[in-house]
Amino acid sequence: MLHVRSIWNGAISFGLVSIPIKLVNATESHSVSFRQIHLDDGGRIRYRKFCEAEDREVTSGEIGKAYEDADGTLIPITDEDLAQLPIPTARTIEIVAFVPADRIDPLQMDTAYYLSANGVPAAKPYTLLREALKRSQKVAIAKFALRGRERLGMLRVVDDVIAMHGLLWPDEIRAPQDVAPDTAVTVRDKELDLADALMDTLGEVDLADLHDDYREAVNELIAAKASGVEAPATPTGEKTGGKVLDLMAALEKSVRAAKESRGESEETTETTETTETGDAAEVTRLSSRTAPKEVGGKKSTAKKPAAKKTAAKKTTTKTATKPTSKTPTKATSKQSATKSTTQAAGKRTAAAKKTTAKNPPAAKKASPRKRASA
Repeated sequence: MLHVRSIWNGAISFGLVSIPIKLVNATESHSVSFRQIHLDDGGRIRYRKFCEAEDREVTSGEIGKAYEDADGTLIPITDEDLAQLPIPTARTIEIVAFVPADRIDPLQMDTAYYLSANGVPAAKPYTLLREALKRSQKVAIAKFALRGRERLGMLRVVDDVIAMHGLLWPDEIRAPQDVAPDTAVTVRDKELDLADALMDTLGEVDLADLHDDYREAVNELIAAKASGVEAPATPTGEKTGGKVLDLMAALEKSVRAAKESRGESEETTETTETTETGDAAEVTRLSSRTAPKEVGGKKSTAKKPAAKKTAAKKTTTKTATKPTSKTPTKATSKQSATKSTTQAAGKRTAAAKKTTAKNPPAAKKASPRKRASA
């Protein structure tokens, strides 16, 4: 039995079967609430309710409700007036249909309640409805009145309890027109593959493990101020927001960050992916488990080194055919050595001629015979 206060007493109308029940809230808020204070002296700020006709403060017992007409006229409506309305759902949750659960749009989901059997006689029909819902694997659609208005509800089984979700009326759901991007966007298969890889890497999570970090931080701040100690410092970390310039690189970085947060370490091969804007982005090929069919790593790895080898070959050819003054080649060194040897030999020949001119050889002294014969 739930040890919480019921907010509504009535009955479930299941055909001709009536099941007395109590309605209790299935959820509770843990958010930290604050009071308004006067900054000068810390005094509490309160709102007082004044009657405009008498210009005096009134109590809650003196306050009723009224409907304001278009011309400003106030039409009083009492609780007795509402209780006498000829509607069958005033104190009854009237089941109108049973449908598959996937027929309910999550956008219609509203506040959740637990339905508790009210008294021993209600136990048998309550259990009958619960087991019928379990076996049919359907949910019940019902109408009920609560807090001055009629509402839709969906009944389903949670463990061994019948729960009811308040549903918005279909005309209360806004159409999603003009909400989607109005520009034509093309999503590439590689980007979808990376998105799938990121989804696989993040995996599933037990919702029971999730908690409100902001509320915990606020409670720590309040406790620190109450005890007179210094408030805890705000942790500084890498900013995760910002403008996304390269979708592929952002997806890859997200996959790597998700793997690191889960303690996974895998060998990766870095390649280069060219974006639609022409900028080069660093892309890392994923493992076989989460990698897309083709991220561009293999093609880039095969082509890029080949381009580098070709460039290197061209540079070597140019250097061989057109040597520079800073880095002489073997052919240039050979030519320089030959030139130096020739110059040295020329110098030796010139010196020999000079010596011969000063001291002519004996053979040349016999030259008068030639002149005589001439």
